[in-house]
Amino acid sequence: MSSCTPTTPQQPDPWLLTQTISPRRTVRVASTDAYGEVLNQYASIRPVGPTPPQTPWAMYLAGTDQRFRLLCFDHDAKTPGATDAAARDAEVTAGILTRAGLTPVVCASGPTGGRHVWVGLAESVDAETVATLARLLRHLCPTLDLAPLTNPATGCVRPPGTPHRAGGASEVITGSVGALTAPTGTPAQVRAAAEHVAQLVEDTEPVHVPTARRPLPVDKHQHRYLPGPRRPLPRASAAALEEDAAMGDASAVLWRILIGAAASRWRYEDVAGLVDRPGMAHILTERSRGTRVPRTPAQAAERLAHHWNRAVQWVAANPRRDSEDDPTFAPRAAAIAAHVRQIQQRADASAGRWTTAAGPTDRRVLDVLCVLALQGLTASVEADIRRLGLLAGIGRETARTGLLRLAADGWITQHSPAEGTRAARWTIGPATAIHNTPPEGRSQVDTRAPLDRTGPAQRTTLLAQLTARTADAAHDAFTPGALGHHAGNVYARSTLAPQSAHALAQLTGGSLDRTVRTLHRLVDDGILLVDVHGYRRSRRDRRTPAATRYGTNGRLAQRARTYALERELWTWWLAEQTWMCAPRRAPAHRRAGHGQLALIPSDETTSYGAHPRRADGRADYRKARALLLENRTASGRSPARFNSERPAHAA
Repeated sequence: MSSCTPTTPQQPDPWLLTQTISPRRTVRVASTDAYGEVLNQYASIRPVGPTPPQTPWAMYLAGTDQRFRLLCFDHDAKTPGATDAAARDAEVTAGILTRAGLTPVVCASGPTGGRHVWVGLAESVDAETVATLARLLRHLCPTLDLAPLTNPATGCVRPPGTPHRAGGASEVITGSVGALTAPTGTPAQVRAAAEHVAQLVEDTEPVHVPTARRPLPVDKHQHRYLPGPRRPLPRASAAALEEDAAMGDASAVLWRILIGAAASRWRYEDVAGLVDRPGMAHILTERSRGTRVPRTPAQAAERLAHHWNRAVQWVAANPRRDSEDDPTFAPRAAAIAAHVRQIQQRADASAGRWTTAAGPTDRRVLDVLCVLALQGLTASVEADIRRLGLLAGIGRETARTGLLRLAADGWITQHSPAEGTRAARWTIGPATAIHNTPPEGRSQVDTRAPLDRTGPAQRTTLLAQLTARTADAAHDAFTPGALGHHAGNVYARSTLAPQSAHALAQLTGGSLDRTVRTLHRLVDDGILLVDVHGYRRSRRDRRTPAATRYGTNGRLAQRARTYALERELWTWWLAEQTWMCAPRRAPAHRRAGHGQLALIPSDETTSYGAHPRRADGRADYRKARALLLENRTASGRSPARFNSERPAHAA
């Protein structure tokens, strides 16, 4: 008689499974403390013999040749509240792998609610391809632990059926262990999964949209747009219009359409006329209990206006560059992402370098230089000390001395000194060439070429990570007189998931004692929370109240205004020098003063006008400053955002 009861996946014999599929003839075994309690430390190594270990064990994913024979995506649930997130991320991971033709096996890792998503490989896969897939997937699935998939030498995970130190065992939820004992996965399928994740990363609407470099024009209905002649939609955006968005991530499909339309100089009414197309499903419907239900006309209009204005602002702040316009963009993006990642890994491994008094600020300067390199697709960046200081949340002099210390230690090299309005140019790391033209005439096949297609997404994930880190650390609460720079670096590496003091000390490059003292101060001010699992961020940002208590609230904003004024003063004086060195016209005529317009612009006229002079003919810098301040006050204009200003004062 048939039964309607769903079948439970058969649970394997864990040691027999280990003997069958382990890429090596050894496993790592959990240690115990003096009281016999099992620790989350797999320090012991023992051979895969006839009898299983007495404590939980973990199996290597790669062979001794450092090529992966197994993949396991470990979604952690370190707190009870993270259980749902781990389950959701595991479901997303399994869906991506299935779409690429792989056969995932999903396991509940134990009583804590974590998930393991296993894949068996019939052919080994190189470590770089696997690491790329893991890093990109982490951008979509924050619960993913990168360690097992990015360290082929020691990366290991408990196999299905293995006991958990807290009780219970890893249990198969979906799939069959037959997909592991008789694997079918290929390197091509793993690369296809990486490319699909890369597309999802690029299509994901960012949480934080940066301010555009200059005010954007608006139409009569107050919708933003980018000026210029309208062009046809890019192929990716045009294809997304016809995609059945209701069957997948409708918001990602919509974002792909809107950023393409904004970059092509479309306007709101142009995209509003396309809301009945399949790819615009997110505008007319919303998800409710697994299905999509219609929105009201007012709700649809509000959604479209919201996403359109964000898309225009995003494209204005991040000019769109892809393979349709520049076939060299993807490989260059891959090259700079690999270069910056190498610098960051070296910095993370050089913990002692950042334990000095100036270490925390030096690391911030290095991180900001990496951000600028990613933005410019070049390891050689032009950065003045004011811009660096504002991005890093430190003073210009601290930024200047930080550059000198980093150069002395070999982290950066000065490519060219400052001159006029051009800042000094610095190269991060060893000299590297990122070519603008694709390589031709190679006699051998480039095995890394398929990963170049994921280059833009690799760059996007690194840029998002480093930008968020520098922004989190650059706060009034983490300035001298408040909690200090080291506290900012610790906070920037904390997450909503708990981390131990030892882990945070390793991430920041600080000593354990110093990190513990800093953590206690952050907890005392309510910025971080602590429990038995470790230190984590509060969901409510408490940095500004802390800065107010310390009397530093508004310090960085005031610094930005000061630096903007100094840049303008410097630019005015350079314009005056240009006028003094220019050939004189005959007959001589009176120059326009500050704030006056010249009918016919020339080398003798600038937007600043004549520089103020004292009675003895020398430049009157005090009056020039007063005039600029008066002009700013009269116009009600605030200084431009520091991260979008062109450096004016060479340093």
